[in-house]
Amino acid sequence: MTTLTGTSSRPSDSHPADPDPGLRLKVSDAAKRDAGRAIARIDPANLQALGCQIGDIVEVVGARNTICRVMPAFKENRDQGRVQLDGLSRTNAGVSLDDAVILRRVKAAPAQSIVLQPTDVVPAQRDMKYIGSLLDGTPVLRGDRIRATLFGNRHAEFVVVQANPPGPVFIGPTTRLSISRGTDKDNSGEGRPKASGLSYEDVGGLGPVVHKVREMVELPLRYPQVFEKLGIDPPKGVLLHGTPGTGKTLVARAVANETDAHFLHISGPEIIGKFYGESEAKLRQIFEEAQRRAPSIIFIDEIDAIAPKREDLGGEKQVERRVVAQLLALMDGLEGRGKVIVIAATNLPNLLDPALRRPGRFDREIIIPVPDLPGRLQILEIHTRGMPLGEDVNLKDIAALTHGYVGADLEALCREAAMACLRRVFPQIELEVNDLSPDTLMALEVGLQDFDVARREVEPSALREVFVEVPVTTWDDVGGLEDVKDLLQEAIEWPVRYRHLFRKAGIHPPKGILLSGPPGCGKTLLAQASAQPTEMNFISIKGAALLSRYVGESEAAVREVFRKARQVAPCLIFFDEIDALVPIRGSGENAVADRVVGQFLAELDGVEKLDDVLVLAATNRPDRIDPALLRPGRFDLHVRIPVPDGAARLSILNVHTRGKQLAADVDLKEIVRRTEGFSGADLASLCQRAAMEAVRECVARGPDQSDCEVILEKAHFDEVLESMKR
Repeated sequence: MTTLTGTSSRPSDSHPADPDPGLRLKVSDAAKRDAGRAIARIDPANLQALGCQIGDIVEVVGARNTICRVMPAFKENRDQGRVQLDGLSRTNAGVSLDDAVILRRVKAAPAQSIVLQPTDVVPAQRDMKYIGSLLDGTPVLRGDRIRATLFGNRHAEFVVVQANPPGPVFIGPTTRLSISRGTDKDNSGEGRPKASGLSYEDVGGLGPVVHKVREMVELPLRYPQVFEKLGIDPPKGVLLHGTPGTGKTLVARAVANETDAHFLHISGPEIIGKFYGESEAKLRQIFEEAQRRAPSIIFIDEIDAIAPKREDLGGEKQVERRVVAQLLALMDGLEGRGKVIVIAATNLPNLLDPALRRPGRFDREIIIPVPDLPGRLQILEIHTRGMPLGEDVNLKDIAALTHGYVGADLEALCREAAMACLRRVFPQIELEVNDLSPDTLMALEVGLQDFDVARREVEPSALREVFVEVPVTTWDDVGGLEDVKDLLQEAIEWPVRYRHLFRKAGIHPPKGILLSGPPGCGKTLLAQASAQPTEMNFISIKGAALLSRYVGESEAAVREVFRKARQVAPCLIFFDEIDALVPIRGSGENAVADRVVGQFLAELDGVEKLDDVLVLAATNRPDRIDPALLRPGRFDLHVRIPVPDGAARLSILNVHTRGKQLAADVDLKEIVRRTEGFSGADLASLCQRAAMEAVRECVARGPDQSDCEVILEKAHFDEVLESMKR
């Protein structure tokens, strides 16, 4: 047997041993894209030690034997003492993460026939051609579980009942697949083996969170003797909280399945009964069952529904009071819980009773964050496993466009893209929908246009209510203002793009930028252009939209905006017409405005740090803004947007005549000379109205305008200029 370094040892002459002792390695989780593919990834040095080529078949020896295709590990995951196996291969080998397995090279022949037993729905025999195409190349042994990921990312899972020839084989194009119906008792699936559950490869974008939960849950259940020897009490409970759809329930189910613990799921409201004492009895029964079938995990979903703050409960809510007291007693009462761990999930942690949130009950609170760009890419890889993607689909680009999307949103996005693909294909299909041929299914391909349609249907949960579409405006759409554009790029883009340089120089990026200038000079346009290239989430707020007539509502709205911005950081908040939101305090006329200013100051530069959140504000009345906001540390940069000069006006006219057909007599420089004092909005209006004059001429020529070209002439501009000057 070999050492953990992955170098094979030679048996000595005096101690005869197995001719191929193989490599002894520890098991790690697989990459998301490898789930269900029976792939073992190892360090390239271990490939040489085994004498294997890429794609060869190796035997994995754990509590039982299975076979996998061996591949080199990805560069970021290389470790000579590790082998990456997905959840299905770990189940087939009878091992868990961090267990040791032995790898040996074996020879496998293409299978002539394989008999499969489904673990869930029995597919029709005519569908086996399609399923076989998905399983092509999969190495199998008798007794292994194999999985075909279908078009919609659902799984068809089977157990290999019989293989011909016996021994290690792989499924090839000529392999005949058949379904075993000998153990089926009825359509309910009784008598069939149970399908394997979620694994860590089915959880994307939550690597650090899964690691923390494993420390708290998996280790005490699998290795209790270690905690006993060290004299450490194992953790009793974990509270998961975060935005809805980020994967709180998914993490709990994956951990429970990987630990092979008995899993009890409680939905908060279902505990409450109508009879006196019934609710408390239900809780006691669940904890008693967990102790009887230990090791167990009790998962309480939406715990805020059954354990709210008792001081907030009136006399009519005695049931909720008793349920909270019973839950406290069960979690940390006179009787020990044994090997029972409680995992709870909520998206409103501040509504929970404080007594629950102390060590001994919920020992650790773990925030499930909104996924960042790498996390969104992992989630997209999980939900597109079974999708035949077109060549124009780049998942990294889609991940970059889905700011603020949580895991549930991305799952819905992939589902909608698949539906859009089906809507395109259905008119071309002559067969009935229920009788799709395998060839038709294999011809389906989800393209970039399908994802574009899906993005219009699915809104991001993390930015709902305050989210606006990231503008398509670019710096090229802003005419003139070159100095201002350079300054905004340095203040907004550089801290995101060159974060390492800022860290080396010890520079803190600005917290706020105030754009001021006369109406129509391009303040809002600059904000839209600055949001586009940064890959930051973009929240746009109209100044007066946060004000409310009810006491405390306006301040709460300001807190909510900044809370969401922190949650989806890096984020850019744009306040338009900010003078309406934070006027000068002390006039005594408007107490609400004074409180809003105070709240705004606390959020922008208070005790709680504002990391990776930049505030961009625009106003044409900077004299009306409270002076406390204008000091460094709050609005660090105050950028004055001037009325455009001649060169800037020419640049603006070039932008607004782009795509329009100009006559030979139109001289933009002449128009620049005649538009002294015009703002950017005035020049945009000039081009728009001149184009409208050209359209009027075409309409006046008669009912048939198919051959009429819309050409902007000098006379059109002259007429509009005279009208605007009047």
